[in-house]
Amino acid sequence: MKKIVALITMACIAFHAFSQITIKPAAGLNFTDFSKDGGPGGKAQAKVGWQLGGSVAFGNKFYWEPGIFYVGKSTQFTSTLTSSSDIKTSFSGIRLPLNVGYQLIGNEKSAATLRIFGGISGFFITSADNINKDSLNTSIFALLAGAGVDIWKLFVDFSYEWSMTNIQNDIHQIDLGKTRTVFINAGLRINL
Repeated sequence: MKKIVALITMACIAFHAFSQITIKPAAGLNFTDFSKDGGPGGKAQAKVGWQLGGSVAFGNKFYWEPGIFYVGKSTQFTSTLTSSSDIKTSFSGIRLPLNVGYQLIGNEKSAATLRIFGGISGFFITSADNINKDSLNTSIFALLAGAGVDIWKLFVDFSYEWSMTNIQNDIHQIDLGKTRTVFINAGLRINL
């Protein structure tokens, strides 16, 4: 009986510590560039990508927020050394961000709030087009920072992510370096 009481007490303390749980389904756009242009005469330019998924925020003024998204990223390469056309590459996979944030303005009862956040993420590539998937690191880890606005039951998040891992595992042919991505997400806030 003492174990059950202790378990219930610990659950109540944990629930009180994270008194607000918010489920946040979201969709958005991303723009991915590389830190290097693939060698002399090359130029990489970010193109519009997309993501779909969601996260769960735990906490009030201070919060932490794990998430899961299916992401498609796209970049276009132009070579000034050849007359061939531009090549648009894309790759997709699962992105797992983990953010820690703070509400600068407002609280859980406000009609609008302004938040800042930062954290880490892992991106696990599942497919690639116009680029050899075998030459890519299938696990890319990154740091991120951003800001968000909550208005009633809606939210918009803007974040910038820079990878700590090279996109390629073999840089003998061309070197793309690390990814840099801007994410824009919008969705619903469902408070429990």
